[in-house]
Amino acid sequence: TTGQVVALETADVQAMSTAQVVAFTSTQIAAFGTDQVAALTTAQVSTLTTGQVLALTSAQVGALETVDVKALTSAQAGVLTSVQVSALGTQQVSVLGTLQVVALSTLGVRALGTDQIEALTSAQVSALTTGQILALTSVQVGGLETVDLQVMSTAQVFALTSVQASALGTSQVVAFTSTQVVALNTVALRALTSDQVAALTSVQVSALTT
Repeated sequence: TTGQVVALETADVQAMSTAQVVAFTSTQIAAFGTDQVAALTTAQVSTLTTGQVLALTSAQVGALETVDVKALTSAQAGVLTSVQVSALGTQQVSVLGTLQVVALSTLGVRALGTDQIEALTSAQVSALTTGQILALTSVQVGGLETVDLQVMSTAQVFALTSVQASALGTSQVVAFTSTQVVALNTVALRALTSDQVAALTSVQVSALTT
């Protein structure tokens, strides 16, 4: 019962086999205390069913150790809801593998807060699909670090909408390589504000006019 689950000592939780952990119902998983969730081993976490992952509360998701977050499979990462994704701490976000990042739903990506966006590594940003790039809000795009913008592929840059492009800070615009500036689609390019255009370097302007 859920009462028995709640009463389990963290040492008992850790001692369970993966088969025993998988046998828990979604209701029982949701009843786990944050200390019990934190006590789960990487092997136990990686074998959770997608149904069990969906049952995790925001508090439980936030309680997962970073090593356990890294252990999530692509299938598990793919079912995380927007609420669960937004509950991830910045350290948890930063340790996600590229395959896990790519597996996140567009709603999940859109749920990332400003601190979480800033916590993304260059490898994670460069791994985002064009669909995920399109899902980013103007606030999220404006929160990307310049070093992360510089690793974006031409396909990712081309995917930026006019709203996203106009949300870029002047320091972000300047950070683009000439190859990336040329990759901007015409609608996004026309959406650049006067301040953004004024911030373009001579190298970037030259790339656009050739």
